[in-house]
Amino acid sequence: MKKIYSVQVENRSGVLSKVAGLFARRSFNIDSLAVGETEDKNISCMTIVSSGDDRTLEQIEKQLNKKLDVIKIKTFEEQEAINRELMLIKVKYNKSNRKEIMETCQAMKADIVDMSKYHIMIQICDTPERTEHFVKLLSGISIVELARTGTLALSKCEM
Repeated sequence: MKKIYSVQVENRSGVLSKVAGLFARRSFNIDSLAVGETEDKNISCMTIVSSGDDRTLEQIEKQLNKKLDVIKIKTFEEQEAINRELMLIKVKYNKSNRKEIMETCQAMKADIVDMSKYHIMIQICDTPERTEHFVKLLSGISIVELARTGTLALSKCEM
């Protein structure tokens, strides 16, 4: 089972290290971690996706609440949130696979953001499942380099 933790923390050095250390000391797994400033420059939002049984996921929330640098924690299941991940992927192309790459990009709503004589860099912003699917679609082509942000999530808007 996976759970998403949206953790507002004080924006100062060492906070990320303390939170990551908490996970390491307790042998909790981090599936995804993304950190960035909020609209308030003094507060950062850490989006942490973790998996485990109910007891483990409950322990993670309790341990995070004990941290002094933690201001607020929201937790939600994947289906209760809008999840997105940004990925840049550089692939090697040639005349025979160029059209296939472009068609795959079009079908997956990915953008070509850079191109050279032998490489194409593609950007996709979608759900983690769709970005993973995109990688599988391009796996037959020579992937040179890949970078991902990790999952960002916000709870769905209320009706």
